[in-house]
Amino acid sequence: MRSPQNTAATLARDWVVRGRLVGAAAIAFMVSVATENAVFAVTGAPSYGAPIGEVLAYYAANHGSVAIVSGLVALYLPLLLVFVTGLHGLVERRGGAGADWSLLAVAAGATLSAIFVLVNVLQIGLVLSAGGLAEPTPAFELVWQVHAAAFALALPTLGTTFIGAALAAHASGLTPAWQRLLGLVGGGLLLAAGVGTLAIADGSALIFVGLLGFAAWLVWLLATGVRLVRS
Repeated sequence: MRSPQNTAATLARDWVVRGRLVGAAAIAFMVSVATENAVFAVTGAPSYGAPIGEVLAYYAANHGSVAIVSGLVALYLPLLLVFVTGLHGLVERRGGAGADWSLLAVAAGATLSAIFVLVNVLQIGLVLSAGGLAEPTPAFELVWQVHAAAFALALPTLGTTFIGAALAAHASGLTPAWQRLLGLVGGGLLLAAGVGTLAIADGSALIFVGLLGFAAWLVWLLATGVRLVRS
């Protein structure tokens, strides 16, 4: 029969292992997403307000880049789910303070994953069809527009995930106050960008409001991941 001391030590080791796993998932997710955006930046991906001819030319010339991005998406979506569900487990193991917020993060993270799947599937369709087109077709333009709309809708969903995770992590003592503030500000920017979903899908500069919130999300993920890995 195990003594209370041995049981406590086992639970403590289990918490540390789980915490490091969640932290590693956060860091790996952040690196994968940052790499994805770097690929788009280097290859000169068109904005949502770009002429459709420019969009066709980009996807016709960047089959390999889109293949890399698609692989990264397939990698980081499971990492996102591991992070939000793992964070909820850590919050519950620390007494449950902030558990409602972590449940919100799990639900929003699952929804975000589904939207990211749609964004990526449409992007794969764009690159596969671009190679056989000499001129943009109405169908090609429609796929591009749906892709833009799905991406715009992902911003408020990401904001909800961000706020839920930041509040849950702070309430359970996993992160300091400045990270909670970062989550509220960054998540708020993403939610604010969501108000202009139609405008963003049409190429509005409002997207940069969401991108500021997105940058805050990456910083928060890295800081949280490092704290958990070092715990």
